[in-house]
Amino acid sequence: MYERWGKRAFDIAGALTLLVATAPVFLLVALAVRWRLGAPVLFVQLRAGRGGQPFSLLKFRSMRAGPGSDAERLDRFGRVLRLTGLDELPQLFNVLRGEMSLVGPRPLPLDYLRHYSVRQARMLRVRPGIAGPGVAAGRNAVPWAERVELGVAYATARPRLGRDLGLILGTLKVWVSGRGATAPGHATMPPFSGTGQRDG
Repeated sequence: MYERWGKRAFDIAGALTLLVATAPVFLLVALAVRWRLGAPVLFVQLRAGRGGQPFSLLKFRSMRAGPGSDAERLDRFGRVLRLTGLDELPQLFNVLRGEMSLVGPRPLPLDYLRHYSVRQARMLRVRPGIAGPGVAAGRNAVPWAERVELGVAYATARPRLGRDLGLILGTLKVWVSGRGATAPGHATMPPFSGTGQRDG
């Protein structure tokens, strides 16, 4: 039942519930971003969705505009947004629009697609998620090879409500702890350029 239509129903109900529950936080973060970083409040970037179809991912801005590296444009305010996962809240609208799921492999930029092996492209069989196996395992602290493999394993397994609830809980624990917001030696995460793994 969950496999056929329950996951989408769970996504819609969960996203609506979370939007209502976090509405005050949503408003406060939006105002804080406008005050600290200026307009626009939202960061919009094309990402690869199910089947590799592009969609506009929504996030609260966490970096100031202008030249400079990510490390130079990311101040203390932006780091707090990323540590807590509050910058991800607008993706609840992506879930309602059917572009994302509450749980799934994280959506990656379109230019990463050319680096996927046939096996790694299996991640695209499902909608990308806000929470997911890569996030629950440690976010950006998890090396690309492991993150991609976790995404493939999720996308090729039968959907299960218990697993999704566990990944949501694991993601919340990572956000609360602030663990893995950055990769070692990077302000965020180094670009994905392939893992050198053979197809299988």
